[in-house]
Amino acid sequence: MIPTEDHDASAPLLDGRYRVEQAIGQGGMSVVYRGVDESLHRPVAIKLFHAGIVDIARQEAELGVLASLEHHNLVSLLDAGVVTGQDGTQQRYIVMSLVVGQDLEERLAVGPLASRHIAEIGYDMAEALDYIHANAVVHRDIKPSNILLVDYGNASERARARLTDFGIALAAGVERLTADGVTTGTAAYLSPEQARGGEVGPPSDVYSLGLVLLQCFTRRREFPGSLVESAVARLSRDPVVPEPLPEHWKHLLRAMTAQDPAARPLGAELVTMLRDVVIAETATADHVVEPTDETAPVPTRPETDRPATLDSLPDESLQRTTAMAARLFDAPIALVEVLDEDREWSQSYIAEGVDEAARSISFRNGFAPVPVPVVIPDGSAHPEMRNSPLVTGPLGIRFYVSVPLVKHDGAPIGTLAVLDTRPRQATEDDLANLRDLAALAVSQLEIRQESLRTTSDSLPVPRVVGDHTA
Repeated sequence: MIPTEDHDASAPLLDGRYRVEQAIGQGGMSVVYRGVDESLHRPVAIKLFHAGIVDIARQEAELGVLASLEHHNLVSLLDAGVVTGQDGTQQRYIVMSLVVGQDLEERLAVGPLASRHIAEIGYDMAEALDYIHANAVVHRDIKPSNILLVDYGNASERARARLTDFGIALAAGVERLTADGVTTGTAAYLSPEQARGGEVGPPSDVYSLGLVLLQCFTRRREFPGSLVESAVARLSRDPVVPEPLPEHWKHLLRAMTAQDPAARPLGAELVTMLRDVVIAETATADHVVEPTDETAPVPTRPETDRPATLDSLPDESLQRTTAMAARLFDAPIALVEVLDEDREWSQSYIAEGVDEAARSISFRNGFAPVPVPVVIPDGSAHPEMRNSPLVTGPLGIRFYVSVPLVKHDGAPIGTLAVLDTRPRQATEDDLANLRDLAALAVSQLEIRQESLRTTSDSLPVPRVVGDHTA
């Protein structure tokens, strides 16, 4: 058998070819090692299944199908074999390309992803699913840790996503790589039909990918807990798609996670939907127009039976909020942004002596508002921030923490953030204090909103005479 410690050049070779090095991943079915193909002198990943997990005698046909898969969004299966222990116990191993980069699970633990990058990851995965499903293969275990963000070392603006770990993939007409009776798939990402123990096909992979993309926004699992808890939750309700998301995202995520497998987009339809989302996100990012001075016209609010949310904001309240947030963290910069259906307001606190560049900081040049708290201890080590002018420029920003502004009905309406030039940590008490401050700010804003509503209800209704309002 293969031990888990690192191997040196004297370690035995698998099939006289693959030298096993350190373990780089472990799951319930297997351990993945970094290795070297001594014949071709290239690094590889070697996945060793635990004894008894797979039926070695019945899987050759399936391995042939998986080995035939070749696509730019897949991690290729290069080879397979069997290792026999001194007691005669056999274990299956498979050899895959070794991909350099983070998996999506690791990336989400670092900080939020821009919505455009989420769309690009989704598009890559849609292409991968279209290809494997056309070849009668169902992955069955789509989850963030099985999506690798590949770094090709060419300074590309975005990582390319590749799907890996076909260890429990199911090819039509052949046995699966799990022993009879073993539950396949990861609990948090199972489709409803998987949770029921029903027939599993391409729609199951689409549902799981929908949960992954949803998690990219919320940075939490939609159905956490044990297998039973998670299964019961998804059978009793649909995933909650955040209302602040644009319509193209809400439509896509709800379609992908429909309870009825027949209602989910498959193949070219899913690829087209993700491509359209990528285009929409790219267009949005390239066409953001913000007022540059106080004389810029205020966008016209569409006619409605109710006043706009926070039609007029108490600037003094927002100024105090940012100043108090900065004092809580002994930091030089704090920002707050409030979003309405068609307008936005922002306020900042800039300590004396801070470079004037701080006055141009906004949530559109480095810190995307998200509906959950975000902590970045050191921006210089953050994969998306380290090359930002906020980090490399005269400000030298290192620390970032933010919490959402949430109304009493649970709807997020903005973000409160603190920035510092010193790398540091945020404790649970720090986050609790910042959340309390955000809650107080929202209370003041809602009081202001109610006051405006009451006032507007008591005013006479303007009447139109000719081309003038009387």
